[in-house]
Amino acid sequence: MSAATETTDVKPLTFRRFKDGDHKIKRWQEQIFDADHSHKCPTYIQSTPPCQASCPSGEDIRGYLNIVRGIEKPPAGVPWQEYAWRRLTEANPLPSVMGRVCPAPCESGCNRNEVEDFVGINSVEHFLGEYAIANNLQFPKPEKLTGKKVAVIGGGPAGLSAAYQLARKGHSVTIFDERAELGGMMRYGIPGFRTPRRVLDAEIQRILDLGVEARLNTRIGTDITLEQIQAEFDAVFLGLGAQSGRPLPVEGADAPNCVTATAFLKAFNDGRLRHVGKRVVVVGGGDTSIDVATVARRLGHIEQVHEKDRPEMAIAGHVAHDVASVSARQGAEVTLTSIFAVDKMQASKHEVEHALAEGIAIRGGLAPVAVVRGPDGRATALRVARCEASIKGGRLEIKMIEGTEEDIPADLIVSAIGQAVDFTGLEALNNGKGGISADKNYQVQGHKGMFVGGDVVRPHLLTTAIGHGAIAADSIDRYLAGEPLDKRPKIDVHTWDIQRKLIEKGLVLSEVHEPIRGTDSTNVAIHNFDNRSDRYVIPHEELFLGHFQYTPRHKRKIVTLTAEQALNNFDERVLPLTEAEAIAEAKRCMSCGLCFECDNCVVYCPQTAVFKVKKSQATTGRYVDTDYTKCIGCHICHDVCPTGYIQMGLGE
Repeated sequence: MSAATETTDVKPLTFRRFKDGDHKIKRWQEQIFDADHSHKCPTYIQSTPPCQASCPSGEDIRGYLNIVRGIEKPPAGVPWQEYAWRRLTEANPLPSVMGRVCPAPCESGCNRNEVEDFVGINSVEHFLGEYAIANNLQFPKPEKLTGKKVAVIGGGPAGLSAAYQLARKGHSVTIFDERAELGGMMRYGIPGFRTPRRVLDAEIQRILDLGVEARLNTRIGTDITLEQIQAEFDAVFLGLGAQSGRPLPVEGADAPNCVTATAFLKAFNDGRLRHVGKRVVVVGGGDTSIDVATVARRLGHIEQVHEKDRPEMAIAGHVAHDVASVSARQGAEVTLTSIFAVDKMQASKHEVEHALAEGIAIRGGLAPVAVVRGPDGRATALRVARCEASIKGGRLEIKMIEGTEEDIPADLIVSAIGQAVDFTGLEALNNGKGGISADKNYQVQGHKGMFVGGDVVRPHLLTTAIGHGAIAADSIDRYLAGEPLDKRPKIDVHTWDIQRKLIEKGLVLSEVHEPIRGTDSTNVAIHNFDNRSDRYVIPHEELFLGHFQYTPRHKRKIVTLTAEQALNNFDERVLPLTEAEAIAEAKRCMSCGLCFECDNCVVYCPQTAVFKVKKSQATTGRYVDTDYTKCIGCHICHDVCPTGYIQMGLGE
């Protein structure tokens, strides 16, 4: 390769101090100081980074990335991998699962997108989760029990999260689940090549090892009443989930081979479904529809299908497919339709790319009109029409284009247009909209001592359900202690704690008040420290982005299959980062809103007013301080602070 060619491969930074059209040089005196006196001095403000604010489970993302990269040191004798994992699992007890399947809204919010590309948060989470399983890390049991008993209804992500947090607080927890195994949609709704069962089982067992009891094959409302539960337990958490699929709202959708995505995936994950029809049509556009399509592509079809071997028979639970028949399987033609254009679908972009590579036809801008049925009543095709879909005022609007109808041949039609809650035996809890209404503390309205979370509140992501469970557990803990259920923080996430670092270092704290502020008379924090994590998300405009070099993201190895390779291939596709790759990726984190010890402020201060804290007193967040007798308020330290930790205050 020639030198000229090499230079063309270098990608320029996207950050620019000056924009096109800037033609005037502003007076630097106006920006740096006002004549001969100072009116502002540096303050040290801990803020919430947008990755954490975008994480529905509220992980302390910046915290564990700073541990992985080596900025925040673990206590003596604790490996950094374990210390980072424990920081991560304060919010989310299922990191290895979520590191694989979470669509990572944290990465969309990452400020590093303003430089070149987001930090691979999900991949570092994946690495830490795998380390914990490989090294058999366990959660510490509480030192004492409270004597309070809590029933958790539903063993999905919301219920497991609530059970985990409650058990850590010393409460006795029993999970009730109608299935034979815990996991909810993680087990019965997501295919095993995305959530390996060894991983799911390991992370669930770790929660049970805290002393959590599980009563399986027990459905509330039929096998045992809610009133009986309330009589036996001091509080109840409802994590019912939304495991009933929504059928297509069109004529003919009651055909036997027109099924819901949840029924399809459950039959597959149960091992009953071993093959599908030659032509499969999936209606949806979200990640669930992609899961159905990729499973169908892997299962394929067999010739000369007997009536008892039809896919709908296995999906309905009447019979399991004979393993011997699988040997003759062939590839299925799978088509996925969505009312939205392909680039506007809700499914993760990389999942769409995988589906396309595997030979799945994805057609956007199509709405189902009717299910075409043959003389035997079975569906033979899905009739669709071109449409324009948009969301206005929170409502979905679909404009059909007349004269564009067409039939897509189908031996099996799968509806992946949403999920519903089964309220059988629990009808009194239904708010009339197919869910359960709750307040900000996730307490069920009109039902004291009853709390709720997950899809039964609002169908959303697995990580959202985990966040609901954690917040509800906090509320249950306060309820059981007889404390008032106050308002939750505006930004309800787990944040870095300066007190923990001081205690770990063995420093004696002076009197501490909440919220923590640094004053001239307390040693809990540097002078003029203020933790605003509960109310302020730091935007990229507050960062000095020019500090960061272009550094490409260290991506996980993802196995991409062709249409032929996908058939009968149920191996995992996403491989974890190596240790070196995880560290390198964590180093791309810009530590928005918290000092990462770059020394810029110390080096560039013209008055030597900013200084390093003595090593014996220093911790993360207490790395630099200011001598206000020297400071002239020039705010150069603020200008060169990459993380936005230094703000200009005082005197306003």
